[in-house]
Amino acid sequence: MKKERVLITGAGGFIGSHLVKFLRDKGYWVRGADLKLPEFMPSYAHQFMQTDLRVWNNCVKATRNMDKVYNLAANMGGIGFITEVGAEVMHDNILINTYMLEAAKQNKVKRYFYSSSACVYPTYKQENPDVQGLKESDAYPADPDNFYGWEKLVTEKLCEAYRRDFGFDTRIARYHNIYGPHGTYKGGREKSPAALCRKVAEAKKQGTITIWGDGKQTRSYCYVDDCLEGTFRLMESDFTEPLNIGSDRLVTINELADMIIEISGKRITKTYDLKAPQGVRGRNADLDLMKKVLDWQPKVSLEEGLNQTYTWIESQVSGRGDS
Repeated sequence: MKKERVLITGAGGFIGSHLVKFLRDKGYWVRGADLKLPEFMPSYAHQFMQTDLRVWNNCVKATRNMDKVYNLAANMGGIGFITEVGAEVMHDNILINTYMLEAAKQNKVKRYFYSSSACVYPTYKQENPDVQGLKESDAYPADPDNFYGWEKLVTEKLCEAYRRDFGFDTRIARYHNIYGPHGTYKGGREKSPAALCRKVAEAKKQGTITIWGDGKQTRSYCYVDDCLEGTFRLMESDFTEPLNIGSDRLVTINELADMIIEISGKRITKTYDLKAPQGVRGRNADLDLMKKVLDWQPKVSLEEGLNQTYTWIESQVSGRGDS
């Protein structure tokens, strides 16, 4: 039987590089596409196209002869980056997503996955640390708190329009704070779990780390292995509306930092930078629809996932390499 051929864009990034291996292990023939190769692990793609997907012809070439497309390519980063950078993020991602969707349609791709974000959810639903889980229907009336969220919401509607006007088969996941090893942990684009793991790893045994904000802001975090399983299940399902993929375990940033400090075995003092970007006050995922649609829920506990993540980042910081 002929292997299904899948394209993963953003295959040099954190989730994308893990997804390449995940799908290859399932028996798919995988083409990866990105500006860069994975930084922290080899690419397991059968073919890797190092290419700029802001260019129309490159999207046409990347989607040619593909059965399915997982579009994860994006100019993005952690809260510091997406708070500071607006025009570049919107410009690059709108080009990538518009070209990729049209190229996939023209090349008769059978099914198309788009990785959206919890950043689409409105600010007015996330002003309290003791936040209610965000349901998919909560995205409207729209009021994302940053340009990245607006771009994601626009592309969700673009997928919806292609499905309505052309019968093009799309799937949309709203990722909630995906974390794990082999991802960016320094340089300004890292997410909060990686940033805190790095700070703790770099600190002395009785050192100090700085928390952005007062540490009372809340989030939920989903380990990358669970994200991959949820993504695959959604792609193989018949569900065509946006779907949360994440965890519904709400923790404060203080609690997250304390878990990482405990894993490290160090005695760390926390200080606070109240002028640093901290995003919305509280964000959590409502997973009721996800559990119903996918007949599944995340399996990896936050403690277990952080242990894996800290161990890897500490090995990078100490110069020992992967472990």
